[in-house]
Amino acid sequence: MKSNNFIERSIVGGLTFLKASLFAEETAQKCGFLQSLDPRIKIIGFLLFIFQVLLTRDIPVLVFLYALSLLLVLISKINLGFFLKRTWIFIPLFSLFIAFPAIFGPGQPLLTGQMMGVKFSITHQGLAGAAVFVMRVVTCVSFVVLLNLTTKHFELLKALRIFKIPEIFITTLGMCYRYIFLFVEVIQNTYLAIKSRVGIGVQYQRGQDIVAWNIAVLWKRSVELNVQVYKAMLSRGYRGESLAWNDFKIRTRDWLWLSAVVVIIWII
Repeated sequence: MKSNNFIERSIVGGLTFLKASLFAEETAQKCGFLQSLDPRIKIIGFLLFIFQVLLTRDIPVLVFLYALSLLLVLISKINLGFFLKRTWIFIPLFSLFIAFPAIFGPGQPLLTGQMMGVKFSITHQGLAGAAVFVMRVVTCVSFVVLLNLTTKHFELLKALRIFKIPEIFITTLGMCYRYIFLFVEVIQNTYLAIKSRVGIGVQYQRGQDIVAWNIAVLWKRSVELNVQVYKAMLSRGYRGESLAWNDFKIRTRDWLWLSAVVVIIWII
């Protein structure tokens, strides 16, 4: 029963990821501020913000940039609670645990105490260093997630191709993104089929046989799908390089956005 529940939780988690990705595509189609910008100019602006975050050690500046990302969330018509969940779970919390020991580093004592016979001292320098590290991570993650939420997937890949990113990287990333949805659906259908025909009370040896058989079938289907997709690409003119039609148009608001980003970075 525990193994069965684990499998179900894993499948539900995959479906949750799928729904979140579809919701992100819906968010990118809204009539918000960032959604209306040219993807190329938007990428340049966010890269400048991220570089500024990585180069600064001033906590007020990091707080200002993080507040700016939240402002962009609001004017881009993105649910703030949904955005905070995507930016604070896992990576920032993990970085918080990593930075926690740094608050006890050498420096001027801020708070001293004793626990279980062990003396400890929280220092100004250690606390400041940990705060800078966590704020850097949170702000960078916020800008990256914001770029992903406000840009359609195919537009983002197209913009990267225009920036001369290696073709093999773009093609692999695009295929992985597309077929992960198919993979989750296949897993769900396979599990439901097994559960409806066998149930949950399966002996250990029988369960191993079922899993091995389904792995073999999935591998065979993957190979067949790989061949079919490649033949379809060749029939449509693929000769080793995916051509992206550049229909982006840079407008006045795009130049104003980029100018505003440069001015903000120059001031801070």
